[in-house]
Amino acid sequence: MPSRFGIGDLLVAIGCCCLLATVVVGAALSPTTTGASSPDADSSRTLLGVQGVGSYHEGGSVRLLDGDEEQWRVSTGLVYFDVTRLDNGSVLASYMDDGYEDCGPYPSTCHRTGFRIIDPDASPSPEVVYEWSFPVRNRVASEVHDVEPLPDGGFVVADMEYERVFVVEDGEVAWQWNASTRYDGPDDPTTRDWLHINDVDRIGQGRFLVSVRNANQLVVLERGEGVVEVINADRDDDTDDDGLVGDPSVLHRQHNPQWLGDGAVLVADSENHRVVELHRNDEGVWEPVWVLDGAAGQKFDWPRDADRLPNGNTLITDTRNARLVEINATGGVVWTHQLDYRALPYEADRLPQGEPVGAPTYGDTPADGVETGASVPILTPLLRLISAGVRLPLWVGEIHLLATLVSLGLVGTGLLVRRRN
Repeated sequence: MPSRFGIGDLLVAIGCCCLLATVVVGAALSPTTTGASSPDADSSRTLLGVQGVGSYHEGGSVRLLDGDEEQWRVSTGLVYFDVTRLDNGSVLASYMDDGYEDCGPYPSTCHRTGFRIIDPDASPSPEVVYEWSFPVRNRVASEVHDVEPLPDGGFVVADMEYERVFVVEDGEVAWQWNASTRYDGPDDPTTRDWLHINDVDRIGQGRFLVSVRNANQLVVLERGEGVVEVINADRDDDTDDDGLVGDPSVLHRQHNPQWLGDGAVLVADSENHRVVELHRNDEGVWEPVWVLDGAAGQKFDWPRDADRLPNGNTLITDTRNARLVEINATGGVVWTHQLDYRALPYEADRLPQGEPVGAPTYGDTPADGVETGASVPILTPLLRLISAGVRLPLWVGEIHLLATLVSLGLVGTGLLVRRRN
């Protein structure tokens, strides 16, 4: 006859106690501060686009921070992405929202994407004063991730629905470049997430830097010429049908590149979980010359924006860690800001300059020895895989994952022993 409290019960009890201790101790020892220090007093304001809170498809907002204090927030929209302060003080933001009746070829109601202009001085609170948008087939991988103002008053837009870059003038599309002129793809790009064009920046008269995320490439466009340069050139050993995919060890599904000047670009190398500065060498090949994997003792987790500021610091949007980090050339932390739990920040601009074209380069400045957090074989990739689908508490690290796995193993083994007895 089995004993009332056997080895199986003991294992279950130990496992439950270990799991409880992991949660309690981890939460108790987690950082409670929202910022390390304030940025320079003359440039303490940060404009922020938050894609969502707890979801990639809802809960988005545009926010203005002054140091660590939130000055205002606009949440009228499912998701927001790139944000830019205009010369008149208004804020330009790319977005997607639902509930529209004007749906073109799609059933009503539908989603539309495009850009909005927000008046932060409206009374009694900031409000959307202008909107330009078009209907999309669905809400996944169809958004406009980036829009930038042009000197003539128009706007240049990066569109993931039709995989194109286009210019809007007086509410109409005045020019566009279709990625199908370079990349072979589906007859209808709205049917799948093909290239995921997620960023465009004006870098000169009629010249644009474009992020083609799923190809691991940046391209330079010229109006009237098309693609005139490719950063992270096509690989000969690529298995994709069109052969136009760059080396993922150089860039892997990147976001928000910044043109630092001819021959230098700063990139949030998202799927490599790092920020990288690339330079064009004498042979015309773009290669990493400065790499940062983390800051403030924490590895980056899917960073999606990095801006080199005029003062030489770099402002980084560390998306899945729900934080903003400003670092100097050697990776030392100047300022950090922890966002709401489960927030998914997309892009941040330090005011008043935003993301300038042309900024100091780091070149071979070493970031070695910077406390970025350890990478643990098996556990670090597993933790990132889990965090991609489940928003974990910010304090959860590899040690907590290991303790949880051990705890669950003890509980499972105990239940199995009890069943056999």
